[in-house]
Amino acid sequence: MPAPSAPSDVLPTSRWLAAFIAPFLVVAFVILYIFPTHTSTLWAWTIRSPMTSMVLASAYLGGAYFFVTVLRERAWAAIGSGFLAVCAFATLLGVATVLHWSVFNHRHVAFWLWAGLYFLAPPLVLLAWLTNRRAACRPSGDEPLVPAPLRRVVVGLSVLAAVQGAVLFLDPALMIPVWPWPLTPLTARVIGATFCLGIAGLGLVRDARWVTLDRMARVELVMLVFILGAAVRAHAELDTGRLLTWVLGPGILALTAGTMWVVGTAGRHAAYGGDGHELLGRR
Repeated sequence: MPAPSAPSDVLPTSRWLAAFIAPFLVVAFVILYIFPTHTSTLWAWTIRSPMTSMVLASAYLGGAYFFVTVLRERAWAAIGSGFLAVCAFATLLGVATVLHWSVFNHRHVAFWLWAGLYFLAPPLVLLAWLTNRRAACRPSGDEPLVPAPLRRVVVGLSVLAAVQGAVLFLDPALMIPVWPWPLTPLTARVIGATFCLGIAGLGLVRDARWVTLDRMARVELVMLVFILGAAVRAHAELDTGRLLTWVLGPGILALTAGTMWVVGTAGRHAAYGGDGHELLGRR
């Protein structure tokens, strides 16, 4: 007979919030990735760069994947840092909306959905994180840990992503002339918010278990694969005369390969059977 599952420490409120947000992200992905040149009629504002549209869409697909997995996840440790990253992302987009209010198409229903989501999501996601964090189970103490060198790499890359995101968001004028594809002040801040999703990796600072890294690595891999696909589709936009193009492009390729390795390794080590607190089938 199969072993009984341990009780879940993911609260129903976290699952309800995930179920509410996920459909919006799926629709946004379809609009921005499948129809990146039709934002003037389909989106909350006109995004003139297809690459920007598809990068944002890739973030939405990663978010949709994350929230769908929340619906069945039993271990808060696997998703807690993701809630904080989503909160930061949504907060920054809410601020960007206020800063660039005149750029948006206020008559389009997509704008009101956008504004409602990014004004409501930050407090709701933060409340879910605070509530669920108090209810989360303590680590059992016998679970495998991410090796210290890999932890340092993941945390370092998370800090680097956060710094890059902060520079894009706080000083778009500094980054627009050197960025690999055309940006406006608003889209620079949107791309900056997307980079800030990388703070999910900082969860390893407090909880070094593989279960903490596994889900976040899978979400990142979804985003990176579709960003690479966007670069192929919108290659004509990429300015090969800019140094950052040759830094960011190979960097994303290397990060994708590294994330694939982490996903495979985490899948072997974090072989949890729905509770996240015991290894199943340990040899």
